[in-house]
Order: sequence, then C-alpha cells, then structure tokens
Amino acid sequence: MHSKTQDTHMAKIDVTELDIFYISYDEPNCEEHWADLLNKVPWAKRVHGVTGFDAAHKACAEQSETDRFITVDGDNIVMDDFFEQELDVPETDHDGNDISKCIFSWNAKNILNGLVYGNGGLKCWPTEYTKSINTHEAATDGEGMEFCWKLDYIQLNDTFSEVHQTASPFQAFRAGFREGVKMSTDQGTRVRPDEFKQKIWYGNYNRLQTWCNIGSDVENGLWAMYGARLGCKMTVLSDWDTNLISDYDWFKTFFNNDVLPRFPGDEVCRYTKATWNKEMVEIAIKDLGAELNSDINEMMLFDPNPQMCRFFKKTYVNPRRWGAMIREKQIQDLLEKGLIQ
Repeated sequence: MHSKTQDTHMAKIDVTELDIFYISYDEPNCEEHWADLLNKVPWAKRVHGVTGFDAAHKACAEQSETDRFITVDGDNIVMDDFFEQELDVPETDHDGNDISKCIFSWNAKNILNGLVYGNGGLKCWPTEYTKSINTHEAATDGEGMEFCWKLDYIQLNDTFSEVHQTASPFQAFRAGFREGVKMSTDQGTRVRPDEFKQKIWYGNYNRLQTWCNIGSDVENGLWAMYGARLGCKMTVLSDWDTNLISDYDWFKTFFNNDVLPRFPGDEVCRYTKATWNKEMVEIAIKDLGAELNSDINEMMLFDPNPQMCRFFKKTYVNPRRWGAMIREKQIQDLLEKGLIQ
C-alpha cells in the first residue's frame, strides 16, 4: 500500500513510500513504458503532455503528497530492483551542505550506444524546493540548457533504468542533438575549437565521441548520430543559441522544416510514418565527421559501422554498481587516488 506520510528527517527512505511520477510528452513508445511501470508500481502517477521540462517537474511537485518524489522519463524502463531500494539519506552532502534541497540522479543505460550516466536516469526531487526553482525553459539567467550545472544536484553511481530513445527518427535526432550540444560545452560555456580537448571534461569528451560514433546498428540510430554531430557543429562552430534545446516547439519545427526534408526517401518509421533516405543520412554523417575532425581539436569520428558498434557495446565496461546512494564523485575520487579499480 502506498504511504502518504514522509519524514524528511529520516535517515532511511523506502522508495515505494515516495510518489512516483511518469513524465511523458511525445515519445512514440511512452504507452508501452507506462504500462511496464504500472505493472511494477500500480500507484504511479502520470504527468503527460505538459510543455517544457521545468513545467513538467513543477506539475509533479504540485501533485506530490510526499516530501520527495521520483520522476521516470517517458523513454525509460525502470529495473525491478529499484523498487526494493531503501535510501540512506544523510543530513548534509560530502561538502557539508544541507541535503534537503538536493536533487538525486541515478544512472541509466542507453540502449542506443551502451553509455551509462545520468542522462535520462531516474531523479528524486525535494517537493517544495522544486516548486520554487526555474530551470530549462523557465531559466531567468540565460542558462536554460541544463539544470544539473547550477542546482544542488547529486549524481549517484548506481544504475536503475534503461533509456530507449530511438523509436522514431525525430526522437533519436532530438536525443542525439541535445547531448551533442551539452557535451560540447564546459558546463554550458562555449569553448574554442582549438581548445576543445583541453577544456571539455574528459568524461563528457568521451561520451560525445560515443554519441557521434555508436548506434548505426540500432533502428533509427543513424538519426541520433547525425543529431549528435550536428549539435556539436552548431555549438562549437557557430553562435547559434544553445538554450533552444529546451524549447519543445523549436525542436519540432527545426526537425520537420529544416532537417527531415533534406533526406527524402522510402524508409518508413513504424510509429510516426515519417519517410527518409538511409543512404543520404549516412553521407551527411560522414560529411559532418570529416568537418568536425578537421575543425575541432582532437575529435575522433569515423564513418557509420554497425559491426564496430556491436563490438563497442559488447566490450564497453560499464561503471560498477556500488549502492543506491553512492555518489559518482566519490567513485571518481577513489579511482583517481588508485584506491579502487
């Protein structure tokens, strides 16, 4: 039975006693994922069709009856063991800051390219604090691209969901483009192409290369690769407004009017019935790769290769799972000191 009471001073929190919200908008596979979540937690609530990241999170907070709530994105499938977790929540973080306003984020495994990090992962939000913040499309400081760089945000090491972002060309392109933009900045700040490798955090640099290179073995994966490369180009080699990646309407217009018409063909999306030409997209990916390799310091992009993608995902070593509340920063510090392998 779902509990409606929550003590914020408790050292332990059972995740099944928190409100769990499923946030969906236009994901082609969202109904399948919603059915899967309901099968695991029948009391889950849904926020659907709310335009804007900030607006959707606030809609959850307004409906929440617990002091914290969990969000599951519409492209997520949650692993069964998440609902068996009891969270050990300290009063302060590792820097001594009050944790009551901190947002917790767990890793997710991206089925497209095998990457495991916070993108698309489950989040745990403090209800009252979420009502007061302004992120993404509601940001008032001109930094609407991402919220994890400026809020009290704790990235945790464990992995509790899978991300399925390639059900349609548009969904795949949007996912790749967003990450191509974000991973090409230093916490939202543009860097010069000749300083790219030196200024971009090594984890994001490696993730960007993976988004740009891996995925051609997956349905619509070429669109994610194309999106990642185009997002990188527009961020590093132009003065385009990167905050637009938080604008749902801009994304749809950009894709339908400027991107998809470049590739007329007879490939048909099984969800949206959009048509496109696979060979033309592959050529565009190759052309972008050549341009980025030439113009940006130490980019390492190769032509689409499904066999190489399968090899990468088979041999890529994902982060070890250390526990639901072990922070990513803790693991990085221990690795750098050689205390763990």
